[in-house]
Amino acid sequence: MEKIKIRYVSDKIEKLKYIDGKSDWIDLRAAEDVVMKAGDFKLISLGVCMELPKGYEAHIVPRSSTFKNFGVIQANHCGIVDGSYCGNEDIWRFPALAMRDTEIHVNDRICQFRIFKNQPAIEFDEVEFLTGADRGGFGSTGKQ
Repeated sequence: MEKIKIRYVSDKIEKLKYIDGKSDWIDLRAAEDVVMKAGDFKLISLGVCMELPKGYEAHIVPRSSTFKNFGVIQANHCGIVDGSYCGNEDIWRFPALAMRDTEIHVNDRICQFRIFKNQPAIEFDEVEFLTGADRGGFGSTGKQ
């Protein structure tokens, strides 16, 4: 089992839990109260710093209910925390863009993360032609 060193920078949020068998995504909580008007942007503290295992990165995304409950979207759509973001002051944050007036409170579950192994080293082999069948280009699968 992998271990992640974690430092809580807020004593107001619940401790993170890995719930085996339910999902391998782990909920993250707002560590501050936030009031936003439609169009506002805010980096919301998640109240934690972590040192990931060597060779791993974390992907942070909204929970499926985040937009419905709070009217915010994640401005970068998927946040990537690489292994070098591991210092005592490297606080994880959620870049929220408010689509309507909203309030988020301490301990509200606003996003989730999981860790992935880093991509292996690759090299690019430049060719004149690819041998695979064309699918029709980006967005060509239609609407239905």
